[in-house]
Amino acid sequence: MKKFCVIGIGNFGYHVARALYEEGYEVTAIDLSQEKIQNIKDYCSVAVQGDAASKEFLASHGVMDMDAVIVSTGQRSHLSTLISFFLKELEVKKILAKSINDDHGRILRKVGVTEVILPEKDMAIKTARALSYPNIVDFIPLAEDYSLTEVAAPHDFLGKNLITLDLRRKYQVTVIAIKDVLSDSFIPAPPSDYIIKDSDILILLGRTEDIEKAVK
Repeated sequence: MKKFCVIGIGNFGYHVARALYEEGYEVTAIDLSQEKIQNIKDYCSVAVQGDAASKEFLASHGVMDMDAVIVSTGQRSHLSTLISFFLKELEVKKILAKSINDDHGRILRKVGVTEVILPEKDMAIKTARALSYPNIVDFIPLAEDYSLTEVAAPHDFLGKNLITLDLRRKYQVTVIAIKDVLSDSFIPAPPSDYIIKDSDILILLGRTEDIEKAVK
């Protein structure tokens, strides 16, 4: 079973911890506030009240053995930076940290954070893209303007195979997988002669602007 630790049980941290726990994972929740620990204790495996801004404290709660640690300490940017630094020194496999702005995000990356989360910005971008491109089902931004995007098969794609569409040559976009929502089948690296159906969800990898051109 995968093990996760969420440090900082504010609104974001609470929902991350609870969602992971309800997915069946082992979740350790840490916060300095007794009230927040009381609120989360029924929705995690272990709830710990304590100061995570201590390398010894983090080590004593086994963060080194976690599959990932999520740092969500609200507006206290110095605190999340310090905790992330200690987690890196403890060789945690994967560190995700909530950032308050782009500058803070750059600092977090400098100390070794694997993934920086800007919830409001990320949600705003996803909402805007969903309105601009109704076919887009989900959107995951990656580094350097690249994204992984789930797209309901556009009408112009239907009945055509991947050779005919030729998305890689025309748009530098790769179809890395296809999901059929009717049969619930999943096809990784679909063959080039695969014919697109109206029940297909295409999972595309490429520069965000190129994906938008391909599905527009």
